[in-house]
Amino acid sequence: MSTSRIAVSRASLETRSYFRERDSVIFSFLFPVIMLGIFAVVFGNEDVGETSGVPIDFAQYFLPGMVASGIMLVSFQTLAISLAIEREDGTLKRLRGTPMPPVSYFLGKVGMILVVGLSQIALLLAVAVLAFGVELPSEPSKWLTFAWCYVLGTAGGAILGIAYSSVPRSAKSASAVVVGPLLVLQFISGVFFVFADLPSWLQNVASVFPLKWLAQGMRSVFLPDRFETLEVSASWQHGPTALILSLWLVAGLVICVRTFRWQRRDDG
Repeated sequence: MSTSRIAVSRASLETRSYFRERDSVIFSFLFPVIMLGIFAVVFGNEDVGETSGVPIDFAQYFLPGMVASGIMLVSFQTLAISLAIEREDGTLKRLRGTPMPPVSYFLGKVGMILVVGLSQIALLLAVAVLAFGVELPSEPSKWLTFAWCYVLGTAGGAILGIAYSSVPRSAKSASAVVVGPLLVLQFISGVFFVFADLPSWLQNVASVFPLKWLAQGMRSVFLPDRFETLEVSASWQHGPTALILSLWLVAGLVICVRTFRWQRRDDG
């Protein structure tokens, strides 16, 4: 079999395995949906942007951040934790000893993330529209922006998750080591709060990481054009968004090549 066919088969296997893991489905797949529901109910009577004369329902404003957060949860968090577990229980070591090309294994992981991510976003958008009356964009240009933001964000998150999986020293510590930093990034990257309302130094810190740019890209898709003026730079900054997400993707690939391990540290 060719490398690509093995990758497709591996992606199918990984996808089925993912949906059998209830913890992963709940915390990575359903978390954005649950958070959207909670925030929309709690702040349902509030509007965002009233002081600027461009008010919008809170659920509508909150949706792009949840889309971006969901992408990072499904890609970065899922792979960082699952690979740490597979390394601990010897799965990676056994796979390395098979004839399967390593690139097919990783492409299978990325393929699984792309499928799961699209499924999660479809569910999130359906809940937003049916339960909270959120209006989705109708312009093709906005969905084109969504496409490249999704591909760059998901691929970058997956590659960074693979790279970060070598950080936890054991499978037991993986959840804390992965979830903690990602949760902090969600708070400072415009996922749970209006990004422009954060202190400037926090904005500068968040701008180093991809989640801030992914959330901003998604806001340009799901928010009306008049909200562009409420961004810190008064612009959606599509160019810098694509550049920084691409740079993180390349950086993740370099780190993976240099640091990824197929076996535990104590295996030598």
